[in-house]
Amino acid sequence: MGHHLAQLNIGRTLAPVDSDLLIGFTTMLDVVNDRAERSDGFVWRLQDDGIGNATSLRWPDDDTINVNMSTWTAVEALHAFVYGDREHRAVMRRRREWFEKLAIFQCLWWVPEGHRPTLMEAQQRLTALEADGPTPYAFTFTTAFPAPDGPATDVRSFPDACPA
Repeated sequence: MGHHLAQLNIGRTLAPVDSDLLIGFTTMLDVVNDRAERSDGFVWRLQDDGIGNATSLRWPDDDTINVNMSTWTAVEALHAFVYGDREHRAVMRRRREWFEKLAIFQCLWWVPEGHRPTLMEAQQRLTALEADGPTPYAFTFTTAFPAPDGPATDVRSFPDACPA
């Protein structure tokens, strides 16, 4: 069985999601999500089926955290979308208008093809990344590990192409 790359990114909002402060963010969600779904390598994304995004879903133990989670065929595919898609980059450039700066806000890990990661699973991976730094269990673009069934290659680094 093959593997897909799971990605999590979180943000603690500066105001409620339905506030005027976050309108610039929320109005872009459908556009960015649509672009992600049409990107090469996209497999799945977490969403509340009633609204088509994940803004109503709660992070375990902290309801001020907004969560985005998806799966992709490869690190390269996700990286190409995150840092190459102009609409996504435009939202990323403005994230300090809507979200607090967090020390760690993104986590990557490999899952078996077809697996849909849960919020609890994502929280465990993010906690491990915070405690242990990048490992094959949880990593970042800066230190990316190959899939368990992939070629035995060295740890790879994908530079961020968007300012923090």
